[in-house]
Amino acid sequence: MVKAVVGIIGGSGVYDLPGLEIEREERVMTPWGEPSDALRLGRIGSTSAVFLPRHGRGHVLSPSDINYRANIDAMKRMGVTDLVSVSACGSFKPELQPGLFVLVDQFVDRTHGREASFFGKGCVAHVSMAHPVAPKLVERIQAAAQAEAITVVKGGTYICMEGPQFSSYAESLTYKALNYDVIGMTAMPEAKLAREAEISYATIAMVTDFDCWHPEHDAVDVASVIKIVHENAGKAARLLTRLLLEFPAEHEPCPAGSDRALDTAIITPPAARDSAILKKLDAVMGRLGA
Repeated sequence: MVKAVVGIIGGSGVYDLPGLEIEREERVMTPWGEPSDALRLGRIGSTSAVFLPRHGRGHVLSPSDINYRANIDAMKRMGVTDLVSVSACGSFKPELQPGLFVLVDQFVDRTHGREASFFGKGCVAHVSMAHPVAPKLVERIQAAAQAEAITVVKGGTYICMEGPQFSSYAESLTYKALNYDVIGMTAMPEAKLAREAEISYATIAMVTDFDCWHPEHDAVDVASVIKIVHENAGKAARLLTRLLLEFPAEHEPCPAGSDRALDTAIITPPAARDSAILKKLDAVMGRLGA
């Protein structure tokens, strides 16, 4: 069995993890560049954890400027087996009100211009994204929320837009008509890269607003979003602390296939694989002897 190491990627307003007994900070240089910030490694209870603020301390990176490949590669190098992403989002459903947490289970990618794969010229791979989140990890997050009396909604579709601008009214109405649940700017390509790195992944989507479709609410602005984010910060910290305190010592195999996603994904035969890209894939493909 594999020791469980939980990675936490904090989104807007979540720049640290209260309760984490930090053992060290490490700046990791990956073959894909530098992550958003130094990784903070430590423990909550007996669970090893790695924390990374997605936008950097001080929120200095926009969603389009984040080096998603470096972030996920660094987590992999630190031995992360289970990755929890915390993200602010807008809601398309009246019942998904600001302040609510949604444990989404599907994604729609509408980003552009972001590096979305570790693989490419010299070594091609096609991982399955049919079921992009790890069911057991979601169940553990839900159980932690119940223990802390935090209301969460399990299931939902998260559409990831490029940003950094908020949606136009026409876009908002379109996404609502397509029956999507929430909208954000950071879950993609993060979830895709986690799957390629064979890391179990789940997103806690923190609703901050109603996007701009809602006739009784003003258009989205940073001030209103940050207000809700700050109100939710303590709640998110309680949820994550409880999750880590009760996390199993050994990584639970993922029913969605995260752990062995590359077994049937790499289409380039060994003899044709380029040595330069294999060198960059040393962490991602390490299990396969890259």
